[in-house]
Amino acid sequence: MNKNKQIVTAGVLIALGIILPITFHTFQMGGAVFLPMHIPILLGGFLLSPFNAALVGVLTPILSSVMTSMPPFFPIGIQMVFELACYGYIISYIYKRRSNLFISLIMGMLAGRLVAGIVNYILLTQFLAKAFSLKTFLTASFITSLPGILIQIVVIPIMVKLLENANILESKGVNINEAKHN
Repeated sequence: MNKNKQIVTAGVLIALGIILPITFHTFQMGGAVFLPMHIPILLGGFLLSPFNAALVGVLTPILSSVMTSMPPFFPIGIQMVFELACYGYIISYIYKRRSNLFISLIMGMLAGRLVAGIVNYILLTQFLAKAFSLKTFLTASFITSLPGILIQIVVIPIMVKLLENANILESKGVNINEAKHN
């Protein structure tokens, strides 16, 4: 994907990252449970270069916080900047190396949650003088957000495959035309 397409795609994903949470909140579907801002960032990992995917992960929660007050910038917005940047970068990096879609997605999701846990630990214990335990981390990262995680595991691969079929995203499989000429 050329530079201009990367910029336009990044802009569309950032816009979706701001609009989806508003939509979910309109229907009383909490962001901490359904993780709507994560969806465009995860998708960006498959569509964008690692740098641009990370940049979308950084800009989306900042712009959303400024424009909608969701998420509150401190501490949630800051934590999300690191988490979402990690999602985008790791997924893009692994996927661009011709890795499996599911491996890329799961590795990115796990890495992002680990980064979120580290950032939350630092922010909560060092700046807010609050306790932060492994139980708190696991509950917030995997139990409370389980519906959102399941949505991501189902929806993102479907979206990636649809984009591949529409020739918007390069397929990671063997190109039939290339195979005939080899």
